[in-house]
Amino acid sequence: MSKRIRDLIGGGESQRVEFKSSLKLSKGIGESIVAFANADGGVILIGVSDHGKGVGISLGRNTIEEFVNWIKRSTDPQIYPDVQVHQIEGKQILEVLVKENEEKPVFFKDRVFQRVGKTNQRISASKIRELAKQERKKIFWDSREVEGAGLQDIDEILVKWFLKEIEQTRRLEIDRDIPFKEALERLDLIRGEKITNAAILLFGKLPQRFFPQAEVRCGRFKGTKPLSFIDMKVFEGSIINQREDAVAFVKQHIELQAEIVGKERVETWEYPIEAIREAITNAICHRKYDTTSNVQVRMFDDRIEVWGCGSLPTPITVEDLKKAHKSVLRNSLIGKCFFLIKFIEQWGTGTNRIVDSCVSHGLPEPLFEEMSGGLVVTLRKYRVTEELMKELEEQEKAIVNHIMDKGRITRQECEKLLQVSTMSAFRYLKALEDKKIIVRKGSGKNIHYVLV
Repeated sequence: MSKRIRDLIGGGESQRVEFKSSLKLSKGIGESIVAFANADGGVILIGVSDHGKGVGISLGRNTIEEFVNWIKRSTDPQIYPDVQVHQIEGKQILEVLVKENEEKPVFFKDRVFQRVGKTNQRISASKIRELAKQERKKIFWDSREVEGAGLQDIDEILVKWFLKEIEQTRRLEIDRDIPFKEALERLDLIRGEKITNAAILLFGKLPQRFFPQAEVRCGRFKGTKPLSFIDMKVFEGSIINQREDAVAFVKQHIELQAEIVGKERVETWEYPIEAIREAITNAICHRKYDTTSNVQVRMFDDRIEVWGCGSLPTPITVEDLKKAHKSVLRNSLIGKCFFLIKFIEQWGTGTNRIVDSCVSHGLPEPLFEEMSGGLVVTLRKYRVTEELMKELEEQEKAIVNHIMDKGRITRQECEKLLQVSTMSAFRYLKALEDKKIIVRKGSGKNIHYVLV
């Protein structure tokens, strides 16, 4: 057990610390979670009695996953706590770290609580209305002023390029010769001499001086797991430039096929570039820049993952992303500037275009998932889904997993993998062919199987 946990237990319950002896006390745990989220955040230690004695809890294989999913289902807006397991005198203690939520009030089922001293106080209807009123008046993070930043930190050339781009893409009459300070004022990116967070991220000479986390990390991994790098780059500078830098990285690591159609040479990328660009743009535009994590583009043999930062803005859900939904901007100034240069359209159709691009390209529908409190968009090369895998025999699953990991399989490799005869190996491979999951390639000694 870490010294930090030891100190928390020794300090007893407080404004930011709560003890719960069992996971069965779900009502009290839920109330504490939203109470901390509506105040300054806090820690819940489950497996510790009210008197600070470690009584421990029993954790099954899926206990933590089920617990986290229960929290998400029971809170609105959804809370994504950091959950960790600790050992104290041979007993398991669950630490639930809850941060102050940006959006308030947070409900547990149909009630709202706030931490006051050592207790969770239910908030009255009038207090809820007050919190909601404050929420409406809240200043977006990208509109806040940057301490220590001035006009000397802004790239005037990039501002001029931006004005030219607006004129060309939106057909707007722009005086490109106006002083760049005036241009920033018209865009609401500067107030007097105060520079906003958005101005630094969009036009800063070195935004990472103020926001080290404002970067895009791109990695090409070997195989299908994030274990061994083939290539990795970190893109800094303006978030405008980061987008195309990340797209260029992806292009370096996917195949470009060419064929003659009639008399024309037609080139096709392995993945639709417009879908990749849209996913990266969304991650950069909508991310929570006040977190320490960064945007990541993870490339594998069978898929590309784009990890954004932060959960979806209320009331948007993962299920909404594949159908018509309204546009909810987390960073209003960044969104406005991205709109002006046609990086986004502000109609809530970006994710729909990602889906349409993948399907028309002959790929499966992309996955939209919330993991670790953030949105992950996955563009898949193959049509193998979890649902499909459940329908396969264990031997067939082993073959598919081998191909996902190695890219291909031969009949001899199949025999060795399954420890079966030649005829049995052929039978399993033929079954997967008939199900249109794999296809045979090559001839003679070079015959092998790949995923469709």
